[in-house]
Amino acid sequence: MIIEGFFGEKVGIVFGLIFAMLIVATILIYQKFPTQELKERINSWWIIIILFFIGVVLDTTMAMFFFGLLSYLALKEYFTIIPSRQIDRRVMFYAYLAIIPQYYFASIGWYGMFIIWIPVYLFLLLPFKQVFIGETKGFLENTSRVQWGLMMFVFGLSHLAYMLTLPPILGADVGGKELVIYLVLLTELNDILQYIWGKSFGRRKIVPKVSPNKTVEGFLGAFATIMVLAILFSFLTPFTWSEALIAGMIISGGGFVGDVVISMIKRDIDIKDSGSMIPGHGGILDRVDSLTYTAPLFFHYVYYLYY
Repeated sequence: MIIEGFFGEKVGIVFGLIFAMLIVATILIYQKFPTQELKERINSWWIIIILFFIGVVLDTTMAMFFFGLLSYLALKEYFTIIPSRQIDRRVMFYAYLAIIPQYYFASIGWYGMFIIWIPVYLFLLLPFKQVFIGETKGFLENTSRVQWGLMMFVFGLSHLAYMLTLPPILGADVGGKELVIYLVLLTELNDILQYIWGKSFGRRKIVPKVSPNKTVEGFLGAFATIMVLAILFSFLTPFTWSEALIAGMIISGGGFVGDVVISMIKRDIDIKDSGSMIPGHGGILDRVDSLTYTAPLFFHYVYYLYY
């Protein structure tokens, strides 16, 4: 198998499986369920998977640009949908600039600066910058919105980039690349499984005011299934079966929280989707919402256990 031989057996197996599933899903949708929405969704999945494959598997430097661009697009979409004034954009500009050092620290594996650049230095710097702008009205709201966006869409997502730089674990032939694939695969499957379980067996709404389609049955069904899949795909990790079980719980629970938190923002400003960049899916935030929580939670779980 070409993919397996070039990128390693374990990575090759996973991507071979993913592409096989995409082929089967594409045939089914175009032959059996040829609705425009489903066609747009599967076409977008092809683009997402190919970009992820190129960005993450081929080269670490390219991966940094890939995830940095993802953070930029997510932050830009967030700034677009939230209420803001022209004067607020001066501070937003510095938030965009903060992406560059954050991903630089990730690329060189400087854990100390990576972990405090946004939560400490930007937290202190951005309000001070607003002092020099001199506009007192709306100071608290703008500072909170900008810092929250940085924490979610730059700091949170950048854990994927830092994870890529993690060296192979002693006694195992897996490292950062395999861990990122494991995390993203289970996070996206969790979203899909919540939808499938909810549509099939959902009766009781879990957060009806925030996300009416989320059900207790959908959450529990996905939670249980992801725990099983976390063990099945644990060959991508150094985990024991019990560590993989806990990882599945973290990813499924964290993914659900990330999803409903972003839904809360959209309900607050009365929009259905965060954008229209990804046909059939909505905007960037609609696809990375779960990862904003699962990436840092899973990263620190792995870092605690093995690094």
